[in-house]
Formats: sequence, C-alpha cells, structure tokens
Amino acid sequence: MSVFTAAADQSVCAPLPVLGRDVTVPLVTGGEVTYAALDYAASAPALQRVWDDVAAYAPYYGSVHRGAGYLSQLSTDLFENARRAVAEFLGCRADDQVVFTRSTTDSLNLLARTLPADCQVFVFETEHHASLLPWQNAHVTYLNAPRTPRQAVATLERALADRDPHGPALVCVTGASNVTGELWPVRELAAAAHAHGARIVLDAAQLAPHHPVDIRDLDVDWVAFSGHKLYAPFGSGVLAGRADWLRTAEPYLAGGGASRKVTRRQDGGVDVEWHESAARHEAGSPNVIGAYSIASACKALTEAGWDTLVAREQHLIAEVRAGLAAVPQVKVLSLFGDDAPRVGVISFVVEGWNSSHFAAALSAEYGIGVRDGLFCAHPLVRTLLGSDPQSQGECGAPEAAPGEKSLNAIRVSFGAGTPDEHVERFVDAVKELVTEGAKWTYRTEDGRCVPAV
Repeated sequence: MSVFTAAADQSVCAPLPVLGRDVTVPLVTGGEVTYAALDYAASAPALQRVWDDVAAYAPYYGSVHRGAGYLSQLSTDLFENARRAVAEFLGCRADDQVVFTRSTTDSLNLLARTLPADCQVFVFETEHHASLLPWQNAHVTYLNAPRTPRQAVATLERALADRDPHGPALVCVTGASNVTGELWPVRELAAAAHAHGARIVLDAAQLAPHHPVDIRDLDVDWVAFSGHKLYAPFGSGVLAGRADWLRTAEPYLAGGGASRKVTRRQDGGVDVEWHESAARHEAGSPNVIGAYSIASACKALTEAGWDTLVAREQHLIAEVRAGLAAVPQVKVLSLFGDDAPRVGVISFVVEGWNSSHFAAALSAEYGIGVRDGLFCAHPLVRTLLGSDPQSQGECGAPEAAPGEKSLNAIRVSFGAGTPDEHVERFVDAVKELVTEGAKWTYRTEDGRCVPAV
C-alpha cells in the first residue's frame, strides 16, 4: 500500500513536460513498464520546451562570430542572446562575464587556471570532485565535513583567519550537496570569505535546477553550473562572475576565437593578443546548440515560476522521505540532520543489502533508474558511511557480490519533470524489496551488479 495520500495539494503544479516521460523499458520478470527516471542529479531529462526550441533552430545552424552569411549572423545573435539570458537568469552584475564551457567540471578547471600566483584555496572535503580536485596547482586547504551550517561558517572563518592576509584567496563551496541534497549556507559563507579578503565560487550544479540562483543576492564572485543537470543535455556549461581574473589569465584553451591578433616575430615565433571578453576562454567553434539550450531552460524555469516549482519539489521530497522513514532497514544519509532544507537528492543505504544489488533490482524488476556508488564525492560518502574518508573507492559500484556489504550508497533524485507516480512507485518498490527480497538472481560483472541470465 502506498504512503501517498489520495488528494495532493491542489496548489502544487503539474510536472513540466520532459523528453522520455512515455518511454517503456522491459522488466527482467516479464512485461514492460514506463521508465521512472530518478537520477536527475546525474543528468536531468531535456525539457520538451528546450527540445522544441533546439529543433526549430537546427535548420538554421551556422558558425558564429566570423561568418558573413545569414545563418552565421543568425547563429551569432542567438549565441550572444543566450549569454544575456543566462546573465539575467543568474542576476549577474553589469561587469560580470558569462563564459560558456562544457560543464561545471570544465568551468571550475577554467577558473583554477586563472588563479593569481600564490593564491590560497579553501574547499570542504564534502565537495563533488569537480569542486574538490581542480586546484592542484594552488595552495589548497581541505576543510573537514561540518555537521551544521553554523559549523561550516565557523570552520571557514577559522581557516581564513589563519591564512596570509595579504595574498589572494578563493573559497569553493557547493550550493546543494549532490549526495544529501542539503542546502549550504552560501550567503553566510560568502560574507565570511569577503570579511577575510577572499573570493568565493559557487558550485551550483545541484542548486540551479531546483532553486533560483542570484549572484548579487548571494554575494558570490562566480557561479558554475552544467546544462545537463538544468534540463538542457547538449554538452554545455557556464562560468559566470567577476571578469578581472578571467581577463588577465592565459586562455584555458589556445586557438581561434580566443585570439584577437596573431603576428609572426622576426625570430620565427608568434605574438598573440588575446580577447578580454568571454571569447578569451571560448576558443574553437562554440557549442551554439548547447548554449541556446541552456538559455531556453533558464527561460522555461523562470516562466514556470520558482515558487511553484519549489513547492512541488518539496511535496515530492516530503513523500519520499516519509516513505523511506517507514522502512526501519533504510538509513538516509545526512550531514545537517532531518530538518535541514534540501533539494530533491536523497542518498541512503539498506541494511543487509549491497547498494549495487539494490539499485540493480530497482531497475530490472521495477523499471526505476537510480544511482549507486560514491557519486564522485568519495570523502563525503565515506564520512557519512562511517568509514575512513581517505580509503579508496570508485565512482561506480565496488567489487562486491549481491548480499555482501559495500561501502557505497543508493541515490534517488528528481526535479521539475518528475511525476508523482514515479516517486510513489519508488517508495513502494523499496518497501517490497526490503520485506520480500529480490525476485531475480544477480551477479557481479565488470564491477556492476546485473541480472543473471
């Protein structure tokens, strides 16, 4: 029996139309079922609005910035209008730059390449690897996982107070955890950073699809996010914020588009004058469709209304958490506790189950797609599971057979396109698997748990 009530809140909107909502998948036990995509934290499905906009533009696709033809001019206007749409979506300041990248990972690696000499970087061990790892050429201080938002701010303040106050410094922090979904105190962390003369970059990969992100309101220096998590899976991302470090750093990629003038020297070498605009870090032919799709998603979410979208997601979060709480064998992972505000990302473990086995059964027997593993946040998941945060692990499932203990977890994630039926089926499937067990047998193959044939 479902934990869901028959009458939902009438003020909660319907899910936004997304691609794949009617896709059916085979079950190992026989028959087919509509696929329940509950892995939004990895990649969200494309909004139908985004797909329609891209399809309408596709026949007019052309190269940008340097073409005299009509399609090139049209594509250039579309690309630059997309930049303006993203700036508006993020509440950018007048002198901020919006750089189109491949992803959040690419954005943060780009920013890492622009750091001034002797820059100190402060990052919590709780970050996704995209935020944790790009700073290898800087002096990095890794901060221990806090257990409350207040402790996070206090930890950062202590670390910043001990630094060299005269050199440049950067704080990197997530807006919402890709493991627990918990919201971080971004505004307070930004205030602490600025009070100590440091700058701050916000990893908004998990925040931007679920909540409005305003650079000025949060008072952050940069924001990075990915299109594929924002219902625009066409290979593009964004780094937006202060222009000074971006203007003075050598380009992340050297090539056409980034250079304003290239001349030969008498000694046989070349001299390069780089652009000072966002083009400085967008060498090569830009991903016009990727940029356009992000702009389309930004407009679609804004027009749908953030208050309505957030209310609906909070309804889904409450239903999933209530359903999992009704199963004693399930332990939900959390840093800040049950009352912490969060987005639609929930990780958990099930007593007596290998997490890969459980996720495989959800897929094969119920048509439900979730994720298992360490979610490219190894130190955080290890800490939450009570194991050594320095121990090694893989982003996918470790080599553990069904029934064996594994040091990984299961993550369910959802968003603006998730129907109530999908989370209802998920909760019922968890209860059934825990109480009745899997209907099929499974084996480990290449590190993954798969149905035995």
